[in-house]
Amino acid sequence: MNHALPAVAENIEATARGVGRVGPAFEDVQRIAVLRGGGLGDLMFAVPAIDALKARYPQARITLLGTPLAAALLRDRPGPVSDVEIVPVAPGIREGTADPLAVEKFFDRMAVLNFDLAVQIHGGGRNSNPFLLRLGARHTIGTRTPDAVALERTIPYVYYQHEVFRALEVAGLAGAEPRILEPRIAVRADELDGAARLVPGDAPLVTLHPGATDPRRRWPAESFAAVAALAAADGARVLVVGDETDLPAAREILRLVRRQAPGASITSLAGDLDLGQLAGVLAASTVVVGNDSGPRHLAQAVGTPTVGVYWIGNVINAGAIGRTLHRVHLAWVIACSTCGVDVTQVGWTAERCEHDDSLVGSVRPEAVYEDVRQLMATTLPLRGR
Repeated sequence: MNHALPAVAENIEATARGVGRVGPAFEDVQRIAVLRGGGLGDLMFAVPAIDALKARYPQARITLLGTPLAAALLRDRPGPVSDVEIVPVAPGIREGTADPLAVEKFFDRMAVLNFDLAVQIHGGGRNSNPFLLRLGARHTIGTRTPDAVALERTIPYVYYQHEVFRALEVAGLAGAEPRILEPRIAVRADELDGAARLVPGDAPLVTLHPGATDPRRRWPAESFAAVAALAAADGARVLVVGDETDLPAAREILRLVRRQAPGASITSLAGDLDLGQLAGVLAASTVVVGNDSGPRHLAQAVGTPTVGVYWIGNVINAGAIGRTLHRVHLAWVIACSTCGVDVTQVGWTAERCEHDDSLVGSVRPEAVYEDVRQLMATTLPLRGR
């Protein structure tokens, strides 16, 4: 009788489950540094990996090396991050005018923390791996392109991979298995109370975020306005949110809706909310409609259903995973509509044409609103409203 098959099955059963391989854990890890800068969405992508690290090393204090945005959002918020250290402006780490003295002061401050494990989930490692190594941690893990310096344990950096899974695969190098596959951010009671004051009323709340860092990812204002008008016609309150850069789009959406539906219940808080207030408003929303942008990712993390408008390439790296609470509308575009250049970029070093034409303008507002309508009808009981 052949006994090989049961032995193989037993080995499979004994193998830790993760994204990719789960390596052996490190011993006596008390302090962990996680390097993840970038925007709000980038921070959200890191949350499941940080959660996995905390579960594997429950005694460890986890310090996020991030941006002022990360510090503002995570300060006094329950979760796996113990504290946030703001990284200095440096090439490939944080945009701005570099200050060599500030960089040196940062590393002097980090040296006294005596990190046992440093985790790089900040790009391919050309700039971030040398930065991470300067922390002097006993162990280092992260991603690596062929031209990046090596860490103790690495995985290859391949651009087209979902960012959540990429970070989880890195966490697996330290023996950390996933517990969650989507980011989760706790919303404080005071933030929910604040949202009730900012957006009073009992009707369903449809919140729109028209912004995105890359203008090519922005759905036209007239398309958001069409969704807003349909939602208002169905008795929903409509709210537009965003930062100062989103003010022109917010004003245009309000102008178009008020022209199309003079009695519509629509307001804008674009440019008026800090991150805590934004988290509360998103959590209080019935559905959030947005581009591939930080606020849409934050809405997902606080548990609110979303409808996202995506260029097909961004879905691979940043699309919502489930479809019960999160719907995705795709624009199957691979070339610039002005010059015809291939837009299926491979990483930040890829050449890009000078045109900012929207890659998602072909997505139909009626199709987006149909998902909004379905989510308003089917998710309210799940959210206890």
